[in-house]
Amino acid sequence: MNRPLKGFDTQTFFQALADPTRLRIINLLGDEEVCVCDLATALGTHNPGVSRHLAYLRKAGLVSARRSGTWMHYRLTEPANLHARVILASLRAWLGQDESMVEERATLSRICAAAALEADCASPNGTAPSPPRP
Repeated sequence: MNRPLKGFDTQTFFQALADPTRLRIINLLGDEEVCVCDLATALGTHNPGVSRHLAYLRKAGLVSARRSGTWMHYRLTEPANLHARVILASLRAWLGQDESMVEERATLSRICAAAALEADCASPNGTAPSPPRP
């Protein structure tokens, strides 16, 4: 009964979901790929703390990462275990109805939109555009 499922650690999965900051990160990632710097801004914290939580979520099989230059971008992934997929889907639906989580998603959307606009705009003196923010 206590035998771990092949390739899946149930305890790590539930411990990943037991932290309020990691729940906020799961909510913010939604169906998008998000840079650590934007997550940190939306959460009102610093990159190293967010990176630590993302590493735990990655260990639990809940996120994947992609490097772009010096920046890391994360997205939610479906857990390998069927029961974990069902739990994650239910959790995301629940978080999607929580008022504070909805507000945080709106904040992240504004942050990402501002970063995209900044990347598309030329500098005031008409020279090349500013380097894009990840």
